[in-house]
Amino acid sequence: MFSFGQMIFGFIFFIVFVIIVYFSYKNDKKNNPIYFKGSYKILLGFIIAFGFLVLIKLLTQR
Repeated sequence: MFSFGQMIFGFIFFIVFVIIVYFSYKNDKKNNPIYFKGSYKILLGFIIAFGFLVLIKLLTQR
């Protein structure tokens, strides 16, 4: 499926991407707080939707 090097690259890329997005969000929220009211609800919705997709994949592969 993936080589060991590809998995390491993917993991490091994901971690760096999340860190950059976090700091960018933090700075934007400080500058424009009105646009970020309730943004946690959208993040929660994405996490739930992704969880359902993973659950469906796990249940249908058996």
